[in-house]
Amino acid sequence: GDKTGIKRFGEATVPLDEARSRVVVDLNGRPFLSFEGELGGEKSGQFDVTLVEDFLRAFSTNALATVHVHIEAGSNPHHVAETVFKALAIALDRASSGAERRSDIPSTKGSI
Repeated sequence: GDKTGIKRFGEATVPLDEARSRVVVDLNGRPFLSFEGELGGEKSGQFDVTLVEDFLRAFSTNALATVHVHIEAGSNPHHVAETVFKALAIALDRASSGAERRSDIPSTKGSI
């Protein structure tokens, strides 16, 4: 699709107590997920945190976006999952916000 008016790239690192995650996104029209790190357990209350990676893969596929998730620290599954989702939201906000000029979207596709 037309990417006029978006920055395309976004990045965020979010801490929460002992947990910290970094997410980088590229709204490039190509689905890809890189998921590094451990969530620190299987359950956070009734929520199965092992589904976080599956959700992110489905998100990347349906959003046609490259998503890199790096869990840098954390042992509490709730805190780790929360940092991942908050970092994703901030990175997406940054990537989809208005670009100053069309040339702010770094791509050579169609021009060389």
